[in-house]
Amino acid sequence: MVEIKIKKNGPILVHGKVRLEGPDGEEIVLEKEVIALCRCGESTNKPFCDGTHSGCFSPDS
Repeated sequence: MVEIKIKKNGPILVHGKVRLEGPDGEEIVLEKEVIALCRCGESTNKPFCDGTHSGCFSPDS
């Protein structure tokens, strides 16, 4: 089972085995069973979160 959590003022956490495909159609190999996906657009490691979001979100995001 896959579980997806949207963290307040943070990333989207994906728990479980998933297949992730990049914009070019190539599979992105995942080495972890929990990944954090960027939702602020500021990460330098897209699609993954690198913590750059700190201060990006409004209080109700």
